[in-house]
Amino acid sequence: MSRCILAIDQGTTGTTALVIDESLAILGRHTEEFAQIYPQPGWVEHDPEAIMASVSTAVAEAIIAADIDPTNIAGVGITNQRETTVVWDRATGKAIHNAIVWQCRRTAGACGLLKERGHELKFRARTGLVLDPYFSGTKIAWILDHAYGARERAEAGELAFGTIDSFLVWRLTDGEVHVTDATNASRTLLMNLKTGDWDPELAGILDVPLSVLPEIRGCSEIYGTTKGFPGLPDGIPVAGMAGDQQAALFGQACYAVGEAKCTYGTGAFLLMNVGEHPIQSTNGLLTTVAWRIGDTTTYALEGSAFIAGAAVQWLRDGLGIIEKAADVEPLAASVADSDGVYFVPALTGLGAPYWRPGARGVIHGITRGTTKAHLARATLEGIAFQNYDVLRAMEADLKKPLATLKVDGGAAANDLLMQFQADLLGVDLVRPALLETTALGAAFLAGLAVGVWPDLNTVRQTWKQDAQFAREMAHEDVEQKIQGWHAAVTRA
Repeated sequence: MSRCILAIDQGTTGTTALVIDESLAILGRHTEEFAQIYPQPGWVEHDPEAIMASVSTAVAEAIIAADIDPTNIAGVGITNQRETTVVWDRATGKAIHNAIVWQCRRTAGACGLLKERGHELKFRARTGLVLDPYFSGTKIAWILDHAYGARERAEAGELAFGTIDSFLVWRLTDGEVHVTDATNASRTLLMNLKTGDWDPELAGILDVPLSVLPEIRGCSEIYGTTKGFPGLPDGIPVAGMAGDQQAALFGQACYAVGEAKCTYGTGAFLLMNVGEHPIQSTNGLLTTVAWRIGDTTTYALEGSAFIAGAAVQWLRDGLGIIEKAADVEPLAASVADSDGVYFVPALTGLGAPYWRPGARGVIHGITRGTTKAHLARATLEGIAFQNYDVLRAMEADLKKPLATLKVDGGAAANDLLMQFQADLLGVDLVRPALLETTALGAAFLAGLAVGVWPDLNTVRQTWKQDAQFAREMAHEDVEQKIQGWHAAVTRA
């Protein structure tokens, strides 16, 4: 039989494991959810042992579903929820505190204090990030300051930090390997984008001892081999790692400068390949590592809209105008347009390029003739308008037009939304045959390291398209709609 890759996609609410062969056939798949922990408002935690249990179950069930001998697995690829922070005991492998999740806002005060002390520009210039509790650095310091004796133990070399990728590799190799990859490292506020290594000065400012940090490695190489992990034989190479959004960019085969992807999930996450030199955004975007393969690092600009699919969930759960999310497309398609209604889905503030946390949702242009169908259409259009703003900001930073937009995630199956997005941007939207591009990216990275795919050209040829959308709306109509959108945004 052909060689296959085990891709582990460790997400915020659950873990998905896929067994994929070299033709991209999914031989087995399983998703295992785990509980979210909310100690107090604004705080989000995970039990690291619950995460590991979900990984073990997902892996075992995916292999059973694939009906393969697990010794035929050529390599393991990992992708993960980024920024979520774990600190564990090097001797036992057990976490000393629950994982602090990327969504957690408990270190907002610490970030505010760092800004007051004038550190914002330094962090922005060196890491490409903003000082925000979203990222891992302040989370590490919080754990060391609040778990009993942790700071002293860290200084003594007894503790290890990692994002979920790092924790997973530690467990998969029975504690023999403490590494992270460049994409996850670039989300910590601790990695210098230009040197590609930890920045001692920034670590000092954040009060994070260098002794807890993992070694930064590339995204496609053999880090170690499996040992003592439930459901897997010993000796399988662990060979690919990338944070979830970077893995999706790689899984979409966006290997040329100017190629971008948008993942339509609860929010919308957009990344654009900007090549081998990091670009400092002047338009409200983040700069991040896209991937590192061998001696070459590729960078990306990143922007996100906090609300995308969640706006459709609000129509369903908050307003009750649809029974299930899939109903939004036929309802929206029942009218020719939104009849001048604009929905700015700033239900939790506005993200890039506006960064207005105090913004709130606005429905603008309602008349006596407005129906729930118009509101449904305005909701889908609002998702697309937000992405338009982010992608135009990316073009301004890159000083180069968007080449193509690859789309994935659950809402990418909505043809009406995809067509409107293509109309706004005036470039082709391409939807892949396999929408699980996050796991696919992890599989590609691992497969390249172990020779399942010999090079990037082979990977690109292996990638399969499902549908393509091109602009159909007249240019003057597009411009009028964009003007109306920006007028509505000012009211949010």
